[in-house]
Amino acid sequence: MEPVTHLMTGAVLSRAGFNRKAAYATLAMTLAAEAPDLDVLWSFKGPVAAFEHHRGWTHTLIGIPLEAAIVTGVFWLIHRWRIKRSQPHKQHGAPVRWPLIYLFSIVALLSHILLDWTNNYGVRPFFPFNPRWYSGSFVFIFEPVLFLFLLGALIAPALFGLVNSEVGVKKRAFRGRGWAIAALIGTVILWTFRYVERNKAIDLARAAEPNPDAVVRATADPYPINPFRWQTIVETPLLYRLSTVNNLTGDVTSHPEADIYYKPPSTLAALAAKRSWLGHIYLDWSQYPMVNETTTGVDGITAVTFRDLRFIYPSGLLSGRTPLMGTVYINSDRRVDHMEMDGRTQH
Repeated sequence: MEPVTHLMTGAVLSRAGFNRKAAYATLAMTLAAEAPDLDVLWSFKGPVAAFEHHRGWTHTLIGIPLEAAIVTGVFWLIHRWRIKRSQPHKQHGAPVRWPLIYLFSIVALLSHILLDWTNNYGVRPFFPFNPRWYSGSFVFIFEPVLFLFLLGALIAPALFGLVNSEVGVKKRAFRGRGWAIAALIGTVILWTFRYVERNKAIDLARAAEPNPDAVVRATADPYPINPFRWQTIVETPLLYRLSTVNNLTGDVTSHPEADIYYKPPSTLAALAAKRSWLGHIYLDWSQYPMVNETTTGVDGITAVTFRDLRFIYPSGLLSGRTPLMGTVYINSDRRVDHMEMDGRTQH
């Protein structure tokens, strides 16, 4: 998911009751819920390095204890600084309990992996023992309905607090627990509904195939907001067929000229590109890869593109470009000349 949803999820989790148990719980869980995305720092080493480490060890079960320790350490240092800066004062809120902060940080970190699993990019939570990518593919990377659930849970208590202050109601130390729990329940209901609709879309796409017995596998990828609209991919031994499925009407729309991708032949340039740094990473991650030899320049440089069919559809937020596309340029000696990821050159 995108960062704001992760941050709000950590805050809502804390308000569901964790903030009553230990000081700094809300801040720690908010920070921990987004901490795994610090892997974006690999982008300083170039786009291919960033792609290699995106959702890497920071998104694994073995990485969580270390990340929780770092988050807890940050707030321990902040606490020590506050003590030195001012005289100790009477504690009106929850007590400082560092073991609980550590455990709460683990909960928030797990929420990050869970949220990332729900979209179609996927995660590898069991790496390095199991390098397989897992993806639920039933929630778009930015889901406005989920965003509103979380935002409402955080804003509503403040708004009602203003109303209560106007009528003289005593302010409570911890507010918003009911709203937070409602938002979390709403999230689970949304996920369940979308999961069921995704399976319906896959079944419709399989049934619409001219020869259903030839289907090797099929998947469905989400659009934002609308849980009844899906992009599906059906694989047969010779081709991939992309379709737009409307679960409400049962319509499966596919254009023969634009939505059929025949499996490309393995040329010498394509084989060299697959053995490259980018090619190895891409084929390890991609579930529906398309590797095409596209152009050969007058200098003998051949461009080989890597795309994943799960991301070739007009989502409304990514229209006009194909995300997560890599290009390896092979010279006449079948060696890598240079590489690009999403149009950025790896130096």
